Amino acid sequence: MTASTYGAREHARAQEGATADAMPVVPAGDWPEPPEGVGAGDVVWAETVAGGDYTHKVLARGTELRLTDLTGDACAHLLLHSADRPWERLNTADTVKVLWNAYLGEGHLLLSDQGRVLASLVEDTSGRHDALTGTSTLARNTARYGDGAPQSASPAGRELLKLAALKNGLAPRDLPPSVSFFQGVRIAEDGTTRFTGSAGPGATVTLRAEQDVTVLLANVPHPLDPRPEYLCGHLRVLAYRSRPTVPGDALWDATPEGRRAFLNTVDHLTARGLA
Repeated sequence: MTASTYGAREHARAQEGATADAMPVVPAGDWPEPPEGVGAGDVVWAETVAGGDYTHKVLARGTELRLTDLTGDACAHLLLHSADRPWERLNTADTVKVLWNAYLGEGHLLLSDQGRVLASLVEDTSGRHDALTGTSTLARNTARYGDGAPQSASPAGRELLKLAALKNGLAPRDLPPSVSFFQGVRIAEDGTTRFTGSAGPGATVTLRAEQDVTVLLANVPHPLDPRPEYLCGHLRVLAYRSRPTVPGDALWDATPEGRRAFLNTVDHLTARGLA
């Protein structure tokens, strides 16, 4: 069928309309199940990401991004960059230090090293997340599973994030430590790291972009997952138009540190004519 250019073309065209259980929906507004209260015309990103795969998108300020662990085995490793200023990016140390909380959850802010809010965590039904460990690496996955290359059966999170970065004009040096959602980590009293696993299938996390951001996502097993097999389930990604956090919102005034971070963000955007 593909022995000639003509045959290859016919074969390729015959795939039009084919679907898979893990793929983007284009246009996103065709997604059949928008969240309650969200019109189909407001959905700007709809995708199911298989375990061992990655995705990326640039989202406008005020867009909400809902991640869903469909099977209880997803683990969404997330990086955020200011969309047109990639040197301003997620800083996990400041995210936990400035807000006096190492455990991500509803009301937490994802901060850059400029003291500004990249995204806020507005809903969370999982409670099993990690801002301390980062994602898996080529060396670790090779030692553990036999390979960690992107095209292997056990790709490492950092290798997939590199690919997502390259598709947005970013280089490996632009990849700081990531945060991850749906597989939990806690610090025990003796200082050791304890893996707490998943909250189960159907758990969701909703983030709100507080400035235009580039989103990089890798869906791979957590590096502390003790299971010997490379196990990672499907991750659903939905983004839809909303509005950014503004003065008077409960989240704006939840803490003095958070209020200052929002003020820093709006001051920066106002000077640029973006707020």
